[in-house]
Amino acid sequence: MQLPPNSIIASGPVIIEDNKVLLNREKKENGITPWMFPGGEVEEFDKSLEEACHREVGEEMGIKIEIIKPLKPIMIYQNERVIILAHYLAKRIGEISPGKDISEWAWHDINNLPNNCAQNVYDIISSL
Repeated sequence: MQLPPNSIIASGPVIIEDNKVLLNREKKENGITPWMFPGGEVEEFDKSLEEACHREVGEEMGIKIEIIKPLKPIMIYQNERVIILAHYLAKRIGEISPGKDISEWAWHDINNLPNNCAQNVYDIISSL
């Protein structure tokens, strides 16, 4: 199977502390995103998905992470493209200092997530 044009692979950590998950919202061209895990598009295919995860969380949240284990990948069909999401359960290292494109961030109770999360947030949290 060939991926449709404009398909992407994204990588990011799932960071949970005291039954709360770290989520953020980003400023994009078309407005503010729903609540999402930190992370983003794999930009260099000579790097690993784990390296992309480390880079993205550093750019978005200003922290380093220790990857604990990979989680089940998710494939989404959206607007005639495929989005493949690689998630990693991870431990936070350092204090959060959000990047310029982050409009807000918060720790959300994993048993009481906001109504406006990206679908993969609900899917991943319910699988843990």
